[in-house]
Amino acid sequence: MDKKKITELVTPETEEKIEELVQGLSFTKNFRSATAEEWYVFLPGYEDPKTGGAAGKAIIHYNLMGNRDVFINTTVIIDDPALHDSPAYPLLYAACDELVNRLVGYADTLLSVHAGENSYDAEYKR
Repeated sequence: MDKKKITELVTPETEEKIEELVQGLSFTKNFRSATAEEWYVFLPGYEDPKTGGAAGKAIIHYNLMGNRDVFINTTVIIDDPALHDSPAYPLLYAACDELVNRLVGYADTLLSVHAGENSYDAEYKR
């Protein structure tokens, strides 16, 4: 009988890194208007290579026209190139998922992540 090798998508080491990243994730509000917020995103072990500050930012656009069927548009821009490489994708995905949960909550959300080759779009429908 030919047994196929099982490959773990997320290794225990990566799971540990994800847990540390999510536990250490923090953010501060930089800007707020009637229809948008901008947050600096701090991730342990990652930073903006030019300033040494936040690893990225999250921009949340609200539609305040009273239509509850419209999605909130959330854009995450990651400045640390270490999170642009494909091996960092599980870390980035977990961090962005946690950002949506903490900053947007249970609202329907269209997410756009800009992080080099790890860029992606997602839809959160509650």
